[in-house]
This record gives sequence, structure tokens and C-alpha cells, in this order.
Amino acid sequence: MLAREGPAAGRKRLRVNGVARRPAALGAAMRVVLFAPEEMLLVIGSPGLRRDVLDRLAADRIPGYGRSLATYERTLRQRNGLLRAIREETAGRAELRFWDGAFLDAGAAILDGRVGLLAALAEPLAAAHREIAPDEGSLTLAYVTNAPAAAGESSRDALARRLAETADKEVWNGATLVGPHRDDLAFLLDGREMQGTASRGQQRSAILALKLAELDLLERLDGRPPLLLLDDVFSELDPARRGHLVRRIAALPQAFVTTTTLADLDPDLRAHGTPWRVEATDAGARLVEDAG
Repeated sequence: MLAREGPAAGRKRLRVNGVARRPAALGAAMRVVLFAPEEMLLVIGSPGLRRDVLDRLAADRIPGYGRSLATYERTLRQRNGLLRAIREETAGRAELRFWDGAFLDAGAAILDGRVGLLAALAEPLAAAHREIAPDEGSLTLAYVTNAPAAAGESSRDALARRLAETADKEVWNGATLVGPHRDDLAFLLDGREMQGTASRGQQRSAILALKLAELDLLERLDGRPPLLLLDDVFSELDPARRGHLVRRIAALPQAFVTTTTLADLDPDLRAHGTPWRVEATDAGARLVEDAG
């Protein structure tokens, strides 16, 4: 249940069976796969989009990952502030040691979690892509890190080495230049990076395959199908890809699909669902079942 604390405050309280929960803890109660229009840019968009997808799925799948991510983000802010102070000669470099331990521990946990997630995604991703686009080649994902580990080196040791190598440059820039906040994810088609080379159809196949693989991977955790949320995405898909997605949706116990026009939805999908429309009211908005 989602409730606002007050009409003007804009704050929200989340409860599960009447018990207050933090948003980060909701993954264990309800796993969600989101398919939104902006994710149609995953292949060619900014690295931040791809990192967000990895982190969202890793937080659902890996115990403690969300805490590591929160710790990393907090220490990164503190470290960046300290680097700016060092550049302005209002702090000394020795003060970095206070933050570096937590930064390295959390950063290594994120790196290991992301790499492990990609390994787990490999098989369901390849299978989903073969189903959607059997003639387009083999789809794989590669983790692109700015702190690659040398032979026999742990991810923490590699990150520590790179921090030492970039220490002077970091002070000059007043920012942390290495770490998982600057890493990326590459989509590869038959071993060739898709960014800059793939057609729009190939990009859509890859993104749809990733989402279907995400559904499979989350369901394997405990046998519970995740809740699928689709925000106005069917207008971006051609009929063949729509058909693959509709079949997956029809097999799920529950999914929410939003669209600006019902005609954008596949007739088979409309036959499986109950349409609702959003109506504006003086109090904001309400959902009304659409009998038509």
C-alpha cells in the first residue's frame, strides 16, 4: 500500500501488510521488471541508463547489494567533496584514507555483483534473443570497467591500484575518476559492439531480450513471477516483437500496461486484460474501469 503523509508534503510512506518499509527493501516483497520508453535507448543511450538496469536487477537478486550501493554513493559524495577541498588547499591528502576503505569495500562488492549478474543473465538472454530474432545473430553482454583486474588480482585490489594511479589527476579534477560509477555495459551482436552499428530493429530485439531474460532470472529465485510494468512501449515495437511480448505477458499472473491509445495494444493482449482509464478530478486523478 502507498500512502501520502499529507496533501502538500509530497512525501510517501510505503507499507507491506501494514508494516512501514523503506523503498530499498521492497524487492524482497515484490520483484518488478520495468519496461519504459526511455529504456528503448539502452543500447545507444548514456552509460547511466545501463548501470541503473544492472543495479536494479542486482539489488533484487543479491542480498546486501542495495546496502553496498548506498554506501558507495555516500562515500563517493564525501570523497569528491574532500578532493575539491584538497584542490583548494583546505584539506590534506591524508584525509582520503578515512573514506577510501569504505569506498573500496563497497566498490568491489558492486563490481563483483555486476559481473556475477551478467554471468547469470547470459543463458536466458541468449535464449530470449534467439526466440525474438533468430536471424540477427548471437547477443551477449560485456562489462566495461575502468579498473580491470590483472591476473590474480581481486576487484578490490584492482580498484585500489587504479585509485593510486589516478591520485594526482583526481585532485586536479576534484572528482573520483575510477570506480563502478564510471563503468559501462556493452551490448554485443556476434561479438561486435552494437552502439553505433546496430539498426533500430536490432536495438529493440536486444532490449526486449534483456527484459525477458530479467523476467526469467527473477522468477528462478523463488518461483514467483515478478510484476511486469510496461509504460507505453508497444508503439515502439513492430508486430513480430509485440507478439513475443504479448505471449510472455499473457502467461504472467499480473502485469500493468499503460498507453495513451488503446489501439496501440495488441488485440490478444486486450482480450486478456481489464482496461482502465485515468480521469482528472479536482483532487488529482482517479482510475475508472473502461467498459468500452
